[in-house]
Amino acid sequence: MTATAPAAAPVRARSHLANDAWEATMAAHATLMRRFAAEDLWSDVSMREYDVLYTLSKCDEPQRLSELGRHVLLSQPALSRLVDRLVERGLVGRCVDPSDARAAHLTLTPTGRDLQRRIGRRHGASVARAMTAALTEEELTLLESLTHKLSQEHRS
Repeated sequence: MTATAPAAAPVRARSHLANDAWEATMAAHATLMRRFAAEDLWSDVSMREYDVLYTLSKCDEPQRLSELGRHVLLSQPALSRLVDRLVERGLVGRCVDPSDARAAHLTLTPTGRDLQRRIGRRHGASVARAMTAALTEEELTLLESLTHKLSQEHRS
């Protein structure tokens, strides 16, 4: 009587693997976003508004709406309306672009920066808890590297 080797698992085609990886990435994103949205820290701004404040907080100089739109997952009309609301609330400042009077530059106001930092500290702690509970330091490093690689690939 001879022992038989276990059957090898079927090899997924590269395109199937890529699609499975994409679906897993999107499922993880959706799961984490639902978790973060349910937290009790969004009373002053929505998550989308916070995304704009956070994006502007990372910029060293004022941004045009089109540049902001490259980093925020909203259509240009939706982003424009959201920015208008943030300007009305005194969280974002708008000034004329000196090189193009038809365009505007956007910056955080001191009130907007304070709000972003206050919410950001709590949200950042929540993100860290969720990510470190599920992933080791090595896995976090790999995830960061892979997602940066994908982001750079699509900018080309």
